Amino acid sequence: MKYKTIIDVRTREEYMGGNVAGSVNIPLNEFVDRIDEIKQMPQPIVLCCMSGARSGQATDYLKSLGIECDNGGCWLDVNFMVKNN
Repeated sequence: MKYKTIIDVRTREEYMGGNVAGSVNIPLNEFVDRIDEIKQMPQPIVLCCMSGARSGQATDYLKSLGIECDNGGCWLDVNFMVKNN
């Protein structure tokens, strides 16, 4: 599947330590406050973090709102996927 938006849910500090080119950093603890912004993003969305746990929580939340998305797991895996597609 071709994803139109990549959201990295790690903290800003983690994100600044390395990230997927073109991704958007929205830390998990900001999701509720930024949901209107997220709803405007092109779908489908793939979410990533360090291990897939936080992005899994974010994916479940967005799916409950009817947003087309998937948990990409570790940002390094998503980075590999993006570079090879």
